Amino acid sequence: MVVLGSIHAPSALSPLQKMIVSSSDNKSLVLGRRRTIAFGSSAVVLASLLNLHNPNSNPPLLHSAFAQQQDELQQQEDRVAHLFQESSPSVVFIKDIELAKVPKGPEDRFMLTEDENAKVEGTGSGFIWDKFGHIVTNYHVVAKLATDRSGLQCCKVFLVDAGGNSLYREGKIIGFDPSYDLAVLKVDVEGYELKPATLGTSRELHVGQSCFAIGNPYGYENTLTTGVVSGLGREIPSPNGKAIRGAIQTDADINAGNSGGPLIDSYGHVIGVNTATFTRKGSLSPNDDVRGCILIAERTGASSGVNFAIPIDTVVQYIPILIVYGTPYKDRF
Repeated sequence: MVVLGSIHAPSALSPLQKMIVSSSDNKSLVLGRRRTIAFGSSAVVLASLLNLHNPNSNPPLLHSAFAQQQDELQQQEDRVAHLFQESSPSVVFIKDIELAKVPKGPEDRFMLTEDENAKVEGTGSGFIWDKFGHIVTNYHVVAKLATDRSGLQCCKVFLVDAGGNSLYREGKIIGFDPSYDLAVLKVDVEGYELKPATLGTSRELHVGQSCFAIGNPYGYENTLTTGVVSGLGREIPSPNGKAIRGAIQTDADINAGNSGGPLIDSYGHVIGVNTATFTRKGSLSPNDDVRGCILIAERTGASSGVNFAIPIDTVVQYIPILIVYGTPYKDRF
């Protein structure tokens, strides 16, 4: 009986035992609270993700994340749209025209460009260099005018002024350098204020950064294509067969009509002059020179996704010389 009684009726605890039991209970309580908090937090997250909460409560985290992603995409689209709006007024559309007959004077020449017998032999792009009407483009865009001795070739430049007014003028060749596929035209813009392109640098470019090409592919004016800098330090052939070193490779589409237009960065700064795309003419043997497959966009027509631009640092080095001194003697015809 004493033994059974001792089993059912616990004996009194000493003060030390009470402290141990109390400490153990407190630890259990703390552990229990921690587990409850952890489990409760997980349950809230799970309920939010599974939309198991009260319909009248705040939106679930998933919906909030989706809304935030939509906002970011919208902001990105707005930035690109703003970039185009700010940069496109500096881009010009160039038509290479063959006249039906030799003009007798400046006025007659202007009328002949409107003649239905005038033949558009090609189109290209360019960008406004300064407020004096100098236009930078590719040499191959204006090659027929540069080498013309008949007086039948002319260039018609379509542009807008700083106020958004459209106008067109005849472009006069100031200078050209086939070795770098560059040329400078001059248009008479007296009474108009132009918006020159903002020049950047190609020295600090890195592969993977965004870039944008603005031009007039196939005659469609003010076309924007987007891509990334795919490679740097490429070597492409110039119209006279020499090598243009340091070219920028991009997957932003460059088609017929894009040549001479600007390649810009995310800040709207010109980082290159669009000039060429990679294409294959027939089959190549292992011994063929790959450079022979890189043709100017005007000749190939379609972009291959492997496109090239002359780096702006090269352009900045030679364009002022062409403006001041004209065509180098070795390139004069």
